[in-house]
Amino acid sequence: MAFAAFSTAEAQPQAQRKRSPIALFLLLPGIAYLVLFFLTPLVSLILTSLQAPSEFGDIGVYDYAFNWQNYVDVVTLYWPHILRSFGYALVATIAALVISYPLAYFIGVKARRWPLLQSLMLVLVIAPFFISFLLRTLAWKQILSDESFIITSLKALSLMAPDAHFTGTPFAVIFGLTYNFIPFMTLPLYTTLERLDVRYLEAGSDLYANPFHVFRKVTIPLSMPGIVAGTLLTFIPAAGDYVNASRDFLGGPDTQMMGNVIEANFLVLLNYPAAAALSIILMAAILVLVGIYVKRSGTEDLL
Repeated sequence: MAFAAFSTAEAQPQAQRKRSPIALFLLLPGIAYLVLFFLTPLVSLILTSLQAPSEFGDIGVYDYAFNWQNYVDVVTLYWPHILRSFGYALVATIAALVISYPLAYFIGVKARRWPLLQSLMLVLVIAPFFISFLLRTLAWKQILSDESFIITSLKALSLMAPDAHFTGTPFAVIFGLTYNFIPFMTLPLYTTLERLDVRYLEAGSDLYANPFHVFRKVTIPLSMPGIVAGTLLTFIPAAGDYVNASRDFLGGPDTQMMGNVIEANFLVLLNYPAAAALSIILMAAILVLVGIYVKRSGTEDLL
């Protein structure tokens, strides 16, 4: 009898708990922050991208409208810059992953027995953050200029043509992107690999798997969250970067990316609708690519 009463009580749906007003009150600052600094600028950007030139024809003056032609115009005019941005970002992300993974693996797994060395290498990875992004890129422009010791030595050894240039080329832009975003790739990888249980690697060896198969079947799957996080932290800012590809730094006339076009339209040409439309296209394209990438990699919980 008691068992039947207990079963009946368990079968009945429990009354929903009343939500505490304190919890909702604690959420208000975060919600207000998102509305003020994310939702409001996004809505303003969308409205700006749909503006039409003023009837008076003044430069930099636009009226609110639903001029969807702005998107067609910027895609038609700047499609090479769009493809170039994602192409450079993709190559730089792959290069950063190839460089950062062995480094993060050594720091997170191999250097565990030497805590001092592990701490020192982590400091060296983070050290570039103590110097301005612009100063680091400008320093590489000086190091890789035509008059620098490196370039003159390569030309003297006939490894470069006498009239060849390094700066102003796609390779220089990709080099700058890779260098500047390596810490963003290394740190998530280190965080994942540092928690890796080495007993799994030992178990793979005990089962007669060679080091390559252990790495492919055990290490990479277990470190996939770090790989996905690192590639996202690298690809997203690299696609919108405008410093490395700028003519004042490592880029040239034929290496301009979407960030440079947005900057020119907003600050020089005063074509605010075109700059806003390009920004929306950039955000939408990154969102779609990131969603597909995370879905294919099997780490949907990162979204």
